[in-house]
Amino acid sequence: LATGPRQNNGIFYEIRTYDIKPSKMKEFIEVVNKYFHLRTGHSELVGFWSAELGAMNKVVHVWKYDNFAHRTAVRHALANDKDWQGKFISPALPLIEKQHNEVAYLVPWCQLGKPPKEGGVYEWVTFQMKPGGPALWGEAFRAAINAHINTGYTKLIGVFHTEYGLLNTVHVIWWNESPDHRAAGRHSAHEDARVVAAVRDSVRFLESQQNMLLLPLQCSPLK
Repeated sequence: LATGPRQNNGIFYEIRTYDIKPSKMKEFIEVVNKYFHLRTGHSELVGFWSAELGAMNKVVHVWKYDNFAHRTAVRHALANDKDWQGKFISPALPLIEKQHNEVAYLVPWCQLGKPPKEGGVYEWVTFQMKPGGPALWGEAFRAAINAHINTGYTKLIGVFHTEYGLLNTVHVIWWNESPDHRAAGRHSAHEDARVVAAVRDSVRFLESQQNMLLLPLQCSPLK
């Protein structure tokens, strides 16, 4: 099945999710804060967050690459970076229970956004859609996203569609001023007939949905 249209360049995003040992989360964050600049010297970090609600002892980070050759070159350089290997990888690996990565593209109607200010929270919503890709469900999904944007309570950061990993997965990142601001906005959206109609049309293509509330780490460009 075709994945459908995507943006007309080779840029993609690697989404890396780590489950941290419950007793080691504080230690892992300390290692990240101290040494992660060694990693960001090699390629562009979009964001790095820890899960506050919807998951526990989990971190998510997103990396931007120009193309697959770029990623290969970066991974090769990292493998030969003695500071990175010795100061971060060696102490961090024993703290991690599980690693997972995906390759995703921004959907063609979305540009990567930024929050209007620092200090808010991020909502990471994962939608498992029916097989067929954006060619099948893209327009209905876009209408549902725009309906939420038009309510004005939330800021869209990005919509990503997987190319490697579990296919027909869409990750949507939202920014809100606070968890309470998000809760109030969602309550209003659920009473908005335009949102209800758009969501009702989109869920025809939906298999499942999962939400996480994320807090940015010190090293995250998106704060």
